[in-house]
Amino acid sequence: MTPRTRWISAAVSAAAVALLAWAFAPRPLAVETAPVALAAFERVVQEDGRTRLLERYVVSAPLAGRLERITLQPGDAVAAGAPLARLAPGLAPMLDARSSAQLRERVAAAQGGVAQAATRTAAARIALEQAEAARRRSESLAQQGFVSPTQAENDRLATRAAEQALATARAGEDVAAHDLAQARAALATAQSGPSGAGFVVSAPVAGQVLRVLQESEGMVALGTPLLELGDLSRLEIVAELLSTDALQARPGTPVRIERWGGPDVLEGRVERVEPAAFTKVSALGVEEQRVRVRVAISSPRERWQALGDGFRVGLAFVVERQARVPTVPLAALFPRPVAEGGGPAVFVVRDGRAVLTPVTVRARGAASAWVGPELPEGTTVIVYPPAALRDGARVSLRQV
Repeated sequence: MTPRTRWISAAVSAAAVALLAWAFAPRPLAVETAPVALAAFERVVQEDGRTRLLERYVVSAPLAGRLERITLQPGDAVAAGAPLARLAPGLAPMLDARSSAQLRERVAAAQGGVAQAATRTAAARIALEQAEAARRRSESLAQQGFVSPTQAENDRLATRAAEQALATARAGEDVAAHDLAQARAALATAQSGPSGAGFVVSAPVAGQVLRVLQESEGMVALGTPLLELGDLSRLEIVAELLSTDALQARPGTPVRIERWGGPDVLEGRVERVEPAAFTKVSALGVEEQRVRVRVAISSPRERWQALGDGFRVGLAFVVERQARVPTVPLAALFPRPVAEGGGPAVFVVRDGRAVLTPVTVRARGAASAWVGPELPEGTTVIVYPPAALRDGARVSLRQV
């Protein structure tokens, strides 16, 4: 073999070895990355809820007799004092002594109800005056920097709650006066005997018919429920939160109302957290301690007028909100093995390699996490790290 042939063979062998080494050399892992950003952060508690009327009224028969067929249908609007049903006279139960005694007792009870409703209205009026005084005082102190803006906002919310409580008390006073008038009219009808006009049952408040409980004509006893009325413009939302979550949803906490069937998201605030929990079995058979949380709808009525009583909605309770903090996608976080110290960590990209970096997670949101100072703004982290990725491994970047 000539020297020229030996050089050519050596060169071909070297090229083949280099090609094989390149072919079997480990390739950088292709990964998706995202930067650490200073952004607004929200921590929310999500739960389903249902709408509920603040006040519902069951209209019952004020005396025994023959009920004529009720023609109203669920959804029909009625005005205060409008006729709802008619009781035909002339039946013995409308005239006997026992019925008359019951009706006299009902008049006395209705008079007591009127006095009680007046007392509640007076108490609600005093509570409103106290709330307004506290609001004015906190607003003045907030302007001088002696109290926080949060305290002033809570006092404003307390004033709104007191105004609603006064409106509810006044509505209750009207209902009590209506019940007294109905009881007196029923007693007068029973004492005067049969008449051709009959007795008309009227609406205690303006609203809509929710349910017709006794639609067909027939004999009814004293106190038989006939219809259920309510004002759909006065709705609240009730959610059953885990007791641990309910501790964070304090009165005044903002709430986003989602998945209610409308095109946009409604706004609300926590009105009240009930003090007593109850046990509820989940779909997985686990016993949970739940607490009812009542949410007032803050958005204008025009945006949610299609909502009715008992409708299902999705709620997001914003229990924490930060204006500008370092955040990373939740997909970048993973737990470290216990042998390595445990705790959350991320892979940071430095000089084309993945560097395992422990981090402090201060709070987790729906899609991002608020992290500590270990990750400065602009740091590139790996999201959805592959199972084969190890500390110090070479990576190729693919920005998401």
